[in-house]
Amino acid sequence: MAERNVEQIEQYGLSQKDRPKTLFSKVGIVGCGSTGQAIARIISSRGIEVLFIELSENLIKQAIDSIESQLDRMIERWGMTPGEKRSILSRIHGTLNYEELSDCDLVIEAILSKTKDRSVGIRKEVFRRIERYVSPETIIATNSTTLVITELSSELEHKERCVSLHFSTISPDADVLEVARGLHTSDEAYDKVLTFGKLLSKVVVPVEESPGLISIRLLVLLINEACQIMVEKVASKEDIDLTISSSLATKQGPFEMADRIGLDRILRYMENLYSEFGDIRYKANPAIKKLVRANQLGRKTGKGFYEYDDNGYRIKAKYPLK
Repeated sequence: MAERNVEQIEQYGLSQKDRPKTLFSKVGIVGCGSTGQAIARIISSRGIEVLFIELSENLIKQAIDSIESQLDRMIERWGMTPGEKRSILSRIHGTLNYEELSDCDLVIEAILSKTKDRSVGIRKEVFRRIERYVSPETIIATNSTTLVITELSSELEHKERCVSLHFSTISPDADVLEVARGLHTSDEAYDKVLTFGKLLSKVVVPVEESPGLISIRLLVLLINEACQIMVEKVASKEDIDLTISSSLATKQGPFEMADRIGLDRILRYMENLYSEFGDIRYKANPAIKKLVRANQLGRKTGKGFYEYDDNGYRIKAKYPLK
């Protein structure tokens, strides 16, 4: 029997080195709390590999478990199949090492911090560590809204590749993606981020660099004024939520939104905006501060303006106020 000569088909293709690299084939995320998890899920659902950085193996496991739970809820609502869930999870990986970000096309900083001064310092250090390991062409972005990208990127060698992009705080799955260029952002980096937004099927809204962008500046004012109306006993929080959600055709009222985002984050947003603009409108209502001091931060602690069960569903009052 004649000997068969088998040649590998790969020999006739482009070498690994010469093959063109798909733009945004891999995206890094630094910080995988609730916001980072939502971003990772959205990006992965578009067929893009996601690598996120966390501080410990335990936090990595928590993030993966939380993303899996989010996907399970989508399956329960017939918004996804089990096969799609497995595909999404297969593209999301966690690590403790910044070195593994080296082949990412885009790295998004999505960490949480308690105060503005500390937040700026931590984020600047994150940006420096990212730049240490990625190529000069890699775009470095922040998902922060109340801190501007010009300040966060000020100590980098390649400031021109930095940009601010913001997924909706209320609903990361919303169609809109706010994008702001900094003082040093190049046209090339900005255009690439616009392309990235389109890859995610987002409507990209260009915004001039300003703390709070559009969404947060308007959101915190709505929540703050709702608190004042409640404190003045003009109406109950339930009726305020009902009025706003019904008349403005939003899914939630201001108190429900605040609980979902986290009252500590709302307070931090307001303190940052007040520090930036000095406008009394951004002084947080005492009702918000009182709940934050009591660690009643909303859904994540089980109690905020409302109470929630272990699955994050609101517990309705047995005897609602009349």
